[in-house]
Amino acid sequence: MQFAGLGELEATVMDRVWANAQGVTVRAVFEELCVTRQIAYTTVLSTLDNLHRKGWVRRDREHKAYRYWATMTREERSANLMRAALEAGGNPDAVFASLFEQMSSDESALLREALRQVDSRYR
Repeated sequence: MQFAGLGELEATVMDRVWANAQGVTVRAVFEELCVTRQIAYTTVLSTLDNLHRKGWVRRDREHKAYRYWATMTREERSANLMRAALEAGGNPDAVFASLFEQMSSDESALLREALRQVDSRYR
């Protein structure tokens, strides 16, 4: 899956970061990616450094290397993307109507439940 603001390799690396709550090292990501693609260690290092510079990951020194963690969950990032799309989409009523028309009945049920949960927090 690719996320706005991320290249294909950055999105792939972020998938690995999100999948590891204990954080990841360059070596760990490199070894995972080597299974499915030809890639250099320095490419993974540069990619994680770029993600750190962009604010997608934080890092802490661990011996001679860094351990990286996501600065937000995948779900928080998705919510931010939806918020940005809503703000850039023109008429919010039309955007919502178009989105709701595209939803499956299962997705509609999930949305109704999420709205109930949010509504109950503010009562």
